[in-house]
Amino acid sequence: MTLDAKKLTAVALITAGIIVVYWQTFARLIDAWIVDGNYSHGWLILPIALYFVWERRAKLEAAPIQPSWFGLVVFAGGILVLLAGTLGSELFLARVSLLPVLAGIVLFLFGWKHLRILTFPLAFLLLMIPIPAIIFNRIAFPLQLFASRVGESTISAFNIPVLREGNVLTLANTSLEVAEACSGIRSLVSLLTLGIVYAYFSDTRAWVRGLIVLSTIPVAILANGARVAGTGILAHYFGSGAAEGFFHEFSGWIVFIVAFIMMLAIQKIVVRLAPPPAQPRAIEVPV
Repeated sequence: MTLDAKKLTAVALITAGIIVVYWQTFARLIDAWIVDGNYSHGWLILPIALYFVWERRAKLEAAPIQPSWFGLVVFAGGILVLLAGTLGSELFLARVSLLPVLAGIVLFLFGWKHLRILTFPLAFLLLMIPIPAIIFNRIAFPLQLFASRVGESTISAFNIPVLREGNVLTLANTSLEVAEACSGIRSLVSLLTLGIVYAYFSDTRAWVRGLIVLSTIPVAILANGARVAGTGILAHYFGSGAAEGFFHEFSGWIVFIVAFIMMLAIQKIVVRLAPPPAQPRAIEVPV
């Protein structure tokens, strides 16, 4: 058996072992992607992460293979987290345990240099895992109240009478409830994922990438507040039908596109104010 055949066989066996151990966790994770619209982007995370690995193939081939026995410790820790999550019915622990398991495998088979090269693709997998419900609710509820306040202020600025009680906006002819689905957390998670991918490809400087990613948070929150305000204004003039059905869903797509354009604009402004250093040009010496 050639070396490449041995590598392929080892990868196939490791992949099969992970599938066998994690099949129930994977099934519930896929179900979450299907049922929970907040994590419907989860389908894209694994292919993108695999692309990041493929992009690093030259570095991986050049890095010396120096297996570390500490990888078994990391691997065992991941399995213990999986068992704790499975026995305690804590889905987040069971799902997130996949990361130390994969990291332990890489470390044990190839060494620290390979693990450092694959750190970003492995960390990127976190985006496909739904956050615990207790944390989700801590984020979603303040976002609901903020969107309600933005909606109230904006609607009032258009001289439209509105009364806000918590996350409920009462207009002259209808009432709007800023429900959890309208809190903006769905667009926040999706835009954050898109921001990470865009920042990775648009600039090589770490601080610029971090700034682009961080900018997605206020952009998504403000864009959702504008969506609530726009829905209230349309509902005032055209009735409650403007806040339901097709118009409601379509406005979500429009706002997400606008938020993405705002993120692009921020990146362009940053590059304009702090252009990347010019690459040194090769000088041809006549022979």
